[in-house]
Amino acid sequence: MTQKYLAFDLGASSGRAIIGTIEKGKLSLEEVHRFSNGPIEKDGSLFWDFNLQCAEIRAGLKKALAIEPNISSIAIDTWGVDYVLFNRTSGKMIRLPYHYRDSRTDAIPEKVYQIISQEKIYQRTGIEFMQLNTLYQLVAHKEAHPEDFEDSVLLLMPDALTYMLNGAMTCEYCEASTTNLLDPVKRNWDFELIDLLGLPRSIFPGIAFPGRVSTPLKAELQKEFNCGPIPVVKVGSHDTASAVGAVPAPADRDWAYISCGTWALFGAEIDTPIRTDEARFGPFTNEGGLDEKILFLSNIMGTWLFQETRRVWNESGRNISFNEMSKMADEGEAFKYLVNPNDNLFLTPGDMPAKVREFCAKTNQETPETDADVLRCIYESLAVYFRTKLEKLEKILGVDYASLNIVGGGIQDRKLMQCTADCLGFPVEAGPVEATAIGNILAQAIADMDLSDLTAAREVVKNSFGVEKYEANPNDKAKWDKAVEKFISLSK
Repeated sequence: MTQKYLAFDLGASSGRAIIGTIEKGKLSLEEVHRFSNGPIEKDGSLFWDFNLQCAEIRAGLKKALAIEPNISSIAIDTWGVDYVLFNRTSGKMIRLPYHYRDSRTDAIPEKVYQIISQEKIYQRTGIEFMQLNTLYQLVAHKEAHPEDFEDSVLLLMPDALTYMLNGAMTCEYCEASTTNLLDPVKRNWDFELIDLLGLPRSIFPGIAFPGRVSTPLKAELQKEFNCGPIPVVKVGSHDTASAVGAVPAPADRDWAYISCGTWALFGAEIDTPIRTDEARFGPFTNEGGLDEKILFLSNIMGTWLFQETRRVWNESGRNISFNEMSKMADEGEAFKYLVNPNDNLFLTPGDMPAKVREFCAKTNQETPETDADVLRCIYESLAVYFRTKLEKLEKILGVDYASLNIVGGGIQDRKLMQCTADCLGFPVEAGPVEATAIGNILAQAIADMDLSDLTAAREVVKNSFGVEKYEANPNDKAKWDKAVEKFISLSK
């Protein structure tokens, strides 16, 4: 019997509903609904419009059932770290979920480190420090609104959206790992750390593992959509976990990956967490993956820099496309300007071209004169940063990589793929684009026992989707090497 699975994949700027059909070892995708998703500002803070997200998921489900009444299961994946607090008694949302780019955590890390050091937090959780991590968000939330923690339960974003479909109050393991509050060995909440931070244990629900738990669609939704008790499955609900699950990994050699989109997640799949000082200063994080793997990776601000640049320019009336920006970058002066894409300057929304120029000025570089120079700077900075991360990854894991798999929407930027291959000095294999939705669907198929395991799932990816190979151009190797040296000196 041909199985059809419905994946809801929500990113930081858009969401979509995709039906995946697995037949004769191949997967085909049909997008049935797409919607915008972004922050809303209220009382000086940034939030997610959770009610709108729920409405769009219901709309997507309605469209999907109209096309395919016999859906095998449903699953949701989103970004990490953000959460919703629900009243445990009434089941109602207490407050709109904060957006991870909200500035409320700016002064929180210093307060946390008066209680427990950054080093000890890493030793306990293995998660890279970022002030947007749930740990710091919850400390800020409790400081501002302690009343929200009374008789409440915390659900991370995909769990909260899933709860609205099936009423199950659990946190999926992969998503929970992004909180900075999970023990990566026991794969459960670190309640000693939670106690130290003064957070109530009672808000943390049980951990559910991907592919093992499903709860049927709520009765009222079955009635509304005139459907049966469709299983709502826990998959790798952190989008990175789903995306890495869809990497068409080579079976004959070691492989590294980038899940490239608004964020670029660069790393390798390993069996046990690494929490050494070398890993901490990398910095690398130990997030949960499918099949209880550890995704040893580093978070990089990826196409966010292009997205914000385009937004600023288009709001001024330019109406420029990403493809036009890529062509414009060719006109910029090569190997002259570099920024650190992960500098806090670039974290929050704002005038990205102005921030690029500000970074160059404060690091005693010349200031990019033209818009083409700004774009060229971003392209080369990302490629150089990828290479420095690869070199650190190789050193920590004791592996020499000879190729890199890149998946996700960022692979549509062919210039970025070529720059990355040129800088690394070896091939980049790009594809598939819809990796997150694919990984979501494949995890549903594993839960449904339509596929045996993650290895079988990756064979389906190889059989179903093309991969484009970008060969490294050796002509500019010396210039890229020099750019890497310059970047390292700027980052000291």
